[in-house]
Amino acid sequence: MKFDTAIIFAGGKSSRMGRDKALLPFGGYDTLTEYQYRRLSKIFNRVYISTKNDKFNFNANLIIDDSNIFSPLIGIISIFRSLDVDEVFILSVDIPFITKEIIEKIYRKSSPEFDIVVAKSKNGIEPLCGIYRRGVLRVAERNLNSNTHRVKSLIEETNSRVVEFDLEDEFLNLNTPEIYSYSLLI
Repeated sequence: MKFDTAIIFAGGKSSRMGRDKALLPFGGYDTLTEYQYRRLSKIFNRVYISTKNDKFNFNANLIIDDSNIFSPLIGIISIFRSLDVDEVFILSVDIPFITKEIIEKIYRKSSPEFDIVVAKSKNGIEPLCGIYRRGVLRVAERNLNSNTHRVKSLIEETNSRVVEFDLEDEFLNLNTPEIYSYSLLI
């Protein structure tokens, strides 16, 4: 069974990496983004990439966020303004070790009463690994208008559930050149 819609967030600044991490080679693919896209396409009926521009060398469904602000909150707003869907699974491009089993557990712990259902690893809440429902749009727009860009604020202000995982490596975030190099050895 496949889930409906996944969104890969690949529009960040990559300031700690020093170059666009979405375009780094990974897992036998030219880019980390293509790796995530191909992998999630086996789990979801539709996969989109939330990005600032079309910078990819493969065919993919894109949601272009044309704001000059780099913020996942902007991406969440763009998704629900662009797509006619009630819920999406959001995954940051830079956490490539999230398994199908992790995704399935998040869906099992989800129900329509929750606006957001996100993972929590040993490192803390993982705001860009979870299910977001259309009901967050109003709160996200309000937060944007008040210049509150933290997705954790959105989680705190909506009816949300946190799904705990006693895992660390699966949630490895490729933010720096050192962590990226380490990930290639795993």
